[in-house]
Amino acid sequence: MPLIEVSGLGKTVADAGAAPGQAARPLDILHDIGFSLESGETAAIVGASGSGKSTLLGLLAGLDLPSRGTVRVMGQDLAALDEDGRAALRSRAIGFVFQSFHLLGHLTALENVMLALELRVPEAGQQKMSYAQARERAVALLERVGLSERLGHYPRTLSGGEQQRVALARAFVTEPPLLLADEPTGSLDAATGAAVIDMMFELNRDRRSTLVLVTHDRALAARCSTILSIQAGRLHGVESGTV
Repeated sequence: MPLIEVSGLGKTVADAGAAPGQAARPLDILHDIGFSLESGETAAIVGASGSGKSTLLGLLAGLDLPSRGTVRVMGQDLAALDEDGRAALRSRAIGFVFQSFHLLGHLTALENVMLALELRVPEAGQQKMSYAQARERAVALLERVGLSERLGHYPRTLSGGEQQRVALARAFVTEPPLLLADEPTGSLDAATGAAVIDMMFELNRDRRSTLVLVTHDRALAARCSTILSIQAGRLHGVESGTV
């Protein structure tokens, strides 16, 4: 069974640009998207700004629901779950790396990473991870991304690259089968961005997670096994990368 199955996916919203006094017309953001990805595969979603890339990524995470079609993650139709059910699935199976980090400013780097484990909903029959276990795993992963000396630092005292590495550790700490990343290097300089991407692929190989990232960088996209090209909300093509 593919880890991700997308079939006939469409998303329509009200046009926010309607003139005052006029009814908002429907605006199609995505049209009839379909693809599947296997466990451990890496995929890049590429396309011009406004083509629907981030909308598609949000639908894969269950952060939004489609207007048409289905998204299945590990065989589960996301639209068939209520909001709590989708949140529970995300906590167990999906890690998300945002361009703007989304770290909690009142928590240290270690606490930000541990929070993902504390919020994780265990599978039926499993026990929730203890504080000591969560701390041990979070420390190990922060050490892995080169932040062993920054465990007690708050986000405001970390550089942009360090914050993104904390966000990366947070996304991977639950060892999710699926990792989604939305322009993960968009706020970083070239050297720091390259280091973060290298770590992302290393963690993908070690954990055998399926990695899906949105990017404008064709060189980065070429490192993925599959390239999904989106144009004007439609899947224009599926290519193989250079890996």
